[in-house]
Amino acid sequence: MTQPKLTQLPALVLIALGGLLAGRADAAERPNIVFIFADDWGWGDLGCHGHPYLKTPNLDRLASEGTDFHQFTVASGVCSPSRAAVVTGQFPARHNIHGHFATVPSHRQRGMPDWLDPKTTLLPRLLKNAGYTTAHFGKWHLTNIMVEDAPLPSEYGYDAYGAFNCSGPQMPVFEDVDRSIQFVEKSHAEGKPFFLNLWIHEPHTPHYPKPEYLKQFSHLEDERDQIYAAVLAHADARVGQLLATLDRLELTDDTLVIFSSDNGPENTSNRRVTDDRSTGPGIGSFASVGTTGGHRGRKRSLLQGGIGVPFIARWPGRIAAGKIDDATPHTAVDLLPTFCALGGAELPEGYEPDGVDQTDALLGKPYSARDKPVFWQWNSASSRGENWPTLAVREGDWKLLLGKDPQQVELFRFPEDRLEEHDLQKERPAEVERLRALLDDWTDTLPREPDEDCFSAAREE
Repeated sequence: MTQPKLTQLPALVLIALGGLLAGRADAAERPNIVFIFADDWGWGDLGCHGHPYLKTPNLDRLASEGTDFHQFTVASGVCSPSRAAVVTGQFPARHNIHGHFATVPSHRQRGMPDWLDPKTTLLPRLLKNAGYTTAHFGKWHLTNIMVEDAPLPSEYGYDAYGAFNCSGPQMPVFEDVDRSIQFVEKSHAEGKPFFLNLWIHEPHTPHYPKPEYLKQFSHLEDERDQIYAAVLAHADARVGQLLATLDRLELTDDTLVIFSSDNGPENTSNRRVTDDRSTGPGIGSFASVGTTGGHRGRKRSLLQGGIGVPFIARWPGRIAAGKIDDATPHTAVDLLPTFCALGGAELPEGYEPDGVDQTDALLGKPYSARDKPVFWQWNSASSRGENWPTLAVREGDWKLLLGKDPQQVELFRFPEDRLEEHDLQKERPAEVERLRALLDDWTDTLPREPDEDCFSAAREE
């Protein structure tokens, strides 16, 4: 049958067809999004960041084919608040999530809810409403396995999930990438754009080194180095499997892939064996010898070693290849507005993100100064060591840290002092007072009590 020419179609049909084609063109510009979030992966734990013996060829490939942002920070020095910031686009203190989710009694003691509110504005739900198919595979920790009546990840806007450290069934740790690959293949076959959270376990304890990777690093003299290198090499290899899938399906050029970490490396201890209810027993923090790349502090600290983590972004043809950006102050709450802008997802009326759209910075366009400060809160700060800061703010080039002791004040200028070696609080008292006032104003906006809708029934027992 002869098909009619466009000029023979009625005007109203032409208008409708034109709108449909335009919509498809816009959709074609939207990338698939893969967000790989490691657990306790230090800034220095990459071959491309100069580590002396770790082998991370697949993550190094991302850096060589994308841009490595050296001024990225997460929202906390521990897991749950960092993850909450990613999916809400807001500082976790706005949800009273200022520590890791554990048991209900510990939440009550620390003034926390028992889970992140599934009714709040959430990144996966926004992208799903914009036409994306969504999935989460890997660690959850927006509640804990010990909170049995917590909402499942499916209630947060994911079409598919497999998770551990959540309520309900626990996915085995190393099924993360296999399940991710199946999701990508299914989405591709259905012709749908996809958003994938791949939140890998490594290098959090317990460590589960595979014999073939231990053999690869048997030349290292220290047993701890052998274990740690084997764990990260296995994680890197699984990431490589996912990247190879994108290559095989010819999706590489259409997919934004980001690798980052929820906080800095764990502190090394004498604990050789540990257990986790959601992942099982394994090697303890005896082998947690991650590196911060020279930054002060580690996990549980608001110094850069605790919150300054890798952030590598690749989108071939859009994001510059082989580039290092040491000037743009990205942070975790920026991911929601950025991903929504790239994916054509509208932010709901009345929702106020703490993050900003970083699309221009990702794409290497001229960057204007950030118009919102970045805040951190760490209620479990200690009085000694590098975990002393309980509040911090960064605005422009300046970062102020405050401790529980009024005498604990440090001020640093970025990016020239990215290692936080030169405290300028005595030389720049006006900056200290200005930033302190910002912190005072911000803390006044925070809720005093968690939402009772996010309380477990176990609180009534």
